[in-house]
Amino acid sequence: MKAHLHWNGVRMRTLQISTDPDSNMLRSVTLPSAWGDAAAQALAQLTITSDGPVRLSSEAARWVDLIDATPPLSGTPKETPPVGRSLSCLLLMRHMAPNRALWQRLPDEQPGFVLRLSGFVQEGIFSPEHFVACLKLACDSLRRLSIAHHAERSGELPLFDDVKTAQTTQPPAGILLLTDLDACLAAVGLDYDSDAARQMAQAIAGLTRVVARAGTVTPAPLFSCPAFPEFEHTAVSITTAIGNTANLAPLETGFSSPGPIEALLGVEACGLGPIFSFLDEQGHLRNSTTNRLAHRGLTPEKALALALDGVRPLPQPDGHSHERMQNSLVGLCDYLPPRPEPETEDAITRLERGVRRPLPTRQSGFSQRASIGGHRIFIRTGEFEDGSLGSLTLTPPRESPMARGLMECLGQAVSIGLQFGAPLKAFVDQFAYTRFGPCGTVEGDPTTTYATSVVDYTFRALSEAYLGHHMPDAPADHTAEGQDTPMLPFGNESPRNREKSSSKHRLRLVG
Repeated sequence: MKAHLHWNGVRMRTLQISTDPDSNMLRSVTLPSAWGDAAAQALAQLTITSDGPVRLSSEAARWVDLIDATPPLSGTPKETPPVGRSLSCLLLMRHMAPNRALWQRLPDEQPGFVLRLSGFVQEGIFSPEHFVACLKLACDSLRRLSIAHHAERSGELPLFDDVKTAQTTQPPAGILLLTDLDACLAAVGLDYDSDAARQMAQAIAGLTRVVARAGTVTPAPLFSCPAFPEFEHTAVSITTAIGNTANLAPLETGFSSPGPIEALLGVEACGLGPIFSFLDEQGHLRNSTTNRLAHRGLTPEKALALALDGVRPLPQPDGHSHERMQNSLVGLCDYLPPRPEPETEDAITRLERGVRRPLPTRQSGFSQRASIGGHRIFIRTGEFEDGSLGSLTLTPPRESPMARGLMECLGQAVSIGLQFGAPLKAFVDQFAYTRFGPCGTVEGDPTTTYATSVVDYTFRALSEAYLGHHMPDAPADHTAEGQDTPMLPFGNESPRNREKSSSKHRLRLVG
């Protein structure tokens, strides 16, 4: 990584990234120094070239110059400056960026802009004026593009017998998508799962729709928002300024879905979704976390002290709060991401099949050496990142090849089940207290004194280590302990000894 030149007064940096995980080829990506590596990866995904260096200035110039080259809308004052510089500045501030269709000039997809809501909060106050100015700039750009390049969109030619309808009906000129809602709510001091947060989200969505439909045949109705009157006043002023003009193409509104544009803008949560984690990928506090703590008068040190004392300093959102937020915005947007279904998601989490969870390259776990009735066993475990059991290895070093193979296969079967989502408790319930030889006194583990089998000891040890549940010893089976050889032979017995053992079993059964 190295420092690079400036673009519009912003210092840039260049780094080498891999766009294909299966390839060792690297591409140089130049972007603002304040932007993270995820933004560099997103920029490389958005470029239309397959090789060579990627520069944010060059990639942005493709759509900025395209918009500047289109003629202004009728009624635009002659002294109005070109919109290209304003669009570039908003991109550098990560307030607004074009969607993938506009960035890559995809004629079959709907062009639009994505606005990061948290960028319009200054000193804990959302600025409706700044937000509306950006919305108007995006609307003006999309309408200019629609007029100049409407013929490039496939499937838009009218039928020969429906010319009148095609001339009188204006299709949407594009779409305006909002994102990073929860970070915006955190910046103004609102919890995601609160009535005030849902009312503010409704006010933002309603104001967006008023701007997108102003001056069209179907203007958006005004809304009432007593909790946030500044949004309502701004909407009224927009409607009054536009007047009865009805020659503008409408624009659709909504909230974004995950994609490279969200990574480019550096959002904490895509669209209207909540921020589920207080920490980022590097383990640092998110900006939304520090904002919510500050509005509560808490420093990170005080929040840590509360957490260590068992008090949760901040509320944790869940799938149900996401569902309530989405339900509150129905009817205020043309597009909403897929509706969350917490009950279905919980069931999928519990019963997910067909997806194997990978183990980390370097695993934690423990190794245990014990002896059951004089027969040694080595137990080794591997753990997932969250500390849960992910793999099990069972090795009886002094048993027959068949016994060793069966125990190793049992460990592999349990490992595969755990990695595909099977709960450890199900294995413990199935295999604990199973009775077969060798069995007897346990040596090497102070928490267990007797085991009915090697498998019994193994899964009771796993229960205590990973489920936090100590399972007591089963009553001793003195009949099994008194046998010369185990019911299932684990030793390297001679044919003569096996014949004697089987004779004793037969005599015992006859008697």
